[in-house]
Amino acid sequence: MIKVNNVSMRFNLGIEKNFSLKQFVVDMFSPAKMKERKENKEKNEFWALSDVDFEIKKGEVMGFVGTNGAGKSTLLKIVAGVMKPTKGAVEVGGNICPMIELGAGFDSDLTARENVFLNGAVMGYNKEFLESKYDEIVEFSELHDFMEVPVKNFSSGMIARLAFSIATIVDPEILIVDEILSVGDAAFQQKSESKMRSMISGGTTVLYVSHSAASIKSLCDRVVWLDHGKVKMVGPAVIVCDEYLKSLNLL
Repeated sequence: MIKVNNVSMRFNLGIEKNFSLKQFVVDMFSPAKMKERKENKEKNEFWALSDVDFEIKKGEVMGFVGTNGAGKSTLLKIVAGVMKPTKGAVEVGGNICPMIELGAGFDSDLTARENVFLNGAVMGYNKEFLESKYDEIVEFSELHDFMEVPVKNFSSGMIARLAFSIATIVDPEILIVDEILSVGDAAFQQKSESKMRSMISGGTTVLYVSHSAASIKSLCDRVVWLDHGKVKMVGPAVIVCDEYLKSLNLL
């Protein structure tokens, strides 16, 4: 279903100021300057992922753990096709529903109702389909009284409710979830988790990132532990989570 083949991702953290074509031409005649610029560029390189390699079977729920900056979100964006890796490749068999940055596709000046159709269109749903699912989206989000209100007036929890409701109106073959079960109030978190469990039981393949080891253990079959962009361990959820927690002196 999903093959991540030796994926590496490089970012350049440095931003050169006042660098122009004129400066480049001047530097061409100054080997020392060119060398200095090259060294600075290399110093500013940051490898968010290094030779990450694993496979996920159809219907499997794969969790991802690691400290902040370990490369989890970057990896999910690469699998979702949002980013292209510097090295390596990802093979994906099936349509993907990425729930990575809920509400990222919303227009703050439009109402919640208008954003249902805008965000749905961005996700590839046509107008007729969205119209047929509109009441279901509103019902799940519990935002009946706010659909004509611009989302700029929404709290982060309300935006998460609406975005999650739109993203899950169909059962995709592959679901990518990045910390979204931690948004909203406790009741909606439980409702979201129940919806996700329903999708899992229907055979959906899931990639799930969370800082909650209990949630990972509860939902996932296997876990990938990322440490500074490298795969530290892959294995059964309970075993990998316990090893991860031990490394943080939390177990």
